[in-house]
Amino acid sequence: MNAAFASLSLTHLRTLECLLQLKNLSHAALRLGCSQSALSRQLTHLRQAFADPLLVRQGRGYGLSETAEQLLQPLQEVLLALQALPQPAAFDPARCERRFCLAASDYVAEHMLPLLVAALEREAPGVSLVYRSWQAGQYQWLANGEVDLATTLFDESPANLHGRLLGEDRAVCLMHREHPLAAVDALSQDDYLAYRHVRICAGGDKDSFVDRHLRAQGLQRRVSLEVPFFSAAVQVVGNSQALVTVPEHIAQQLCQRHPLVWRGLGFVRHSQRYWVVWHQRLHGSAEHRWLRERVFSLWQQSQFSVQGGSPLST
Repeated sequence: MNAAFASLSLTHLRTLECLLQLKNLSHAALRLGCSQSALSRQLTHLRQAFADPLLVRQGRGYGLSETAEQLLQPLQEVLLALQALPQPAAFDPARCERRFCLAASDYVAEHMLPLLVAALEREAPGVSLVYRSWQAGQYQWLANGEVDLATTLFDESPANLHGRLLGEDRAVCLMHREHPLAAVDALSQDDYLAYRHVRICAGGDKDSFVDRHLRAQGLQRRVSLEVPFFSAAVQVVGNSQALVTVPEHIAQQLCQRHPLVWRGLGFVRHSQRYWVVWHQRLHGSAEHRWLRERVFSLWQQSQFSVQGGSPLST
């Protein structure tokens, strides 16, 4: 690109074309809808950019410099070409035909996917979904296009990601309703360490904050089983004295459907923030914007959502 254009915007180019065509500052200011003093400042900037007077005095008016004469026709052609660029069509979900990949936990798959699929069938029948089990920290899936949208837990958004906060709650301990610890109001550290644990490794990071807290004291819990699914963890906990650490809103829902209870952690405090996230390369996509807004609104309306969520973005 010509170095003279490096400091010029499209507005500067339109101003230049108008000045060269009319060769009159007051007439150009009237056409451009600006003051003559503002136009004079722009002309000064243009003269500096091209190192040329562009407009030169001729009697009581102005004429074009040799450089300006060479610029006028190519400049008009460029501006006409820009004006002819097609405008993006207004997005219509009913006409959209695209496949999206959504990554989340099996809890989201079980409770939220049916709502999303039903909404798509009504509003965007040409859209199809691929579900993938989300793994904590696998943000490269979003960067390289393997995943379009993910729901996950994290405290701080990684670089190049945008997100919307679905909600915030605390971590609690889930157990069988006849578990010995069901009689206490909140688990002490000794209570927590006295039993085996099931760890859910898929989805967001649900319990590493506990491990960090224990390691700082030279302690470690006994993780006897690590599984990627809430459903498997619930079955194991429901048939043993094992414990599993999960977000409170999920524990509340699981206790309504299974013979389980949950208790708070009295020895460590930690708030968990649940997000829907996407990569910045998709941030301006009308199709993707519609999908993520639909996911957010369905989540907020659902009985399975995090209580207290707010529409924040990064």
